[in-house]
Amino acid sequence: MKFGIDRLLADPALRKPLEGKRVALLAHPASVTQDLTHSLDALVACGLNVSAMFGPQHGVRGDLQDNMMESPDFTDPRYGIPVFSLYGDVRRPTGQSMGCFDVMLVDLQDLGTRIYTFITTLLYVLEAAADHRKAVWVLDRPNPAGRPIEGLTLLQGWESFVGAGPMPMRHGMTLGELGHWFIAHYGLDVDYRVIAMEGWMAGEAPGFGWPADRIWINPSPNAPNVNMARAYPGTVMLEGTTLSEGRGTTRPLELFGAPDIVATDVMAEMERLAPYWIKGCRMREIWFEPTFHKHAKSLCNGVHVHAEGDLYDHARFRPWRLQALAFKAIRNLYPDYALWRDFPYEYEFGKLAIDVINGGPGLRLWVDDTNAQIGDLDAPAMGDEVTWADVRRPYLLYGDL
Repeated sequence: MKFGIDRLLADPALRKPLEGKRVALLAHPASVTQDLTHSLDALVACGLNVSAMFGPQHGVRGDLQDNMMESPDFTDPRYGIPVFSLYGDVRRPTGQSMGCFDVMLVDLQDLGTRIYTFITTLLYVLEAAADHRKAVWVLDRPNPAGRPIEGLTLLQGWESFVGAGPMPMRHGMTLGELGHWFIAHYGLDVDYRVIAMEGWMAGEAPGFGWPADRIWINPSPNAPNVNMARAYPGTVMLEGTTLSEGRGTTRPLELFGAPDIVATDVMAEMERLAPYWIKGCRMREIWFEPTFHKHAKSLCNGVHVHAEGDLYDHARFRPWRLQALAFKAIRNLYPDYALWRDFPYEYEFGKLAIDVINGGPGLRLWVDDTNAQIGDLDAPAMGDEVTWADVRRPYLLYGDL
């Protein structure tokens, strides 16, 4: 198969509209061709006039480890072009930076989860392009989580940098497809084009979204492999809790734990509450000691989620429900556990981080309600998932599966 960048490079007819235009590139370390050439180098080599570059959260170089670490603007040392940060002094392209190009190529590897900020950056770019009459092309890449939909839809008024619009946590779309939905949903008048992938089959084994013949490169520092990408729609919620999500270990966002929980008890309670919510993967007890971040230098007992190999069932795996169930189990086992972390997550003040992450308080209220049953979360989530399947259908470029 071919990603969007590979098709653009291979077909002069696709590049022809870019002749004589100033081209900007929005990219990160995973913006590479099939032979691992960075897209910037490849675009320059094929003769395009690349006049500027933009970087999302974690920077063009992907060097900033933690969340809420801002990147500066700088000048690219090889090509002498300006590199503008969209996670620094600004989150949206400014008038000055928008004057440096005619067409922006967006070549970002996404993870398929609403909270992953690259989709919000795309929305902000589209809005700025509409205001400044610029063109935006997405060089499409796979959604490594595939087509499944899961989670509650973000509520009106809960939009944020980790909540670009009313979609469930696991949206099941590619970046190029989401661009079409953003334009329709927000009524944007923008010159938009997708250089679609060739041969992407999201429902096929063994990758189920990620092609087995493509090398995985971290799109952000804590996205080290496809297992993380599959688990992330659930494990990202750990960022709003006092539990470690594995930052400071070699397997971040694939596991959870803390010094004061017993992982085997948590897994047993999860099995008792909703055994059908933990299918499609294998959970394994793990001991770990984060080198930094939450519980740094402390021995933690936890759970590693394995959604890979023969243990993975793409159709049955529900990472958002699995992680919600883990929270419910911990609340049942340790009623007074200080589970929710209170800090200005992605600069959202006055709201609990777990609510910002979920686009509303529904999940937290369900966890904390001792009388709430499994169906009290499952029913509204299923309704939102069915609705989103209908909403997204007109914008899909590669079919439903």
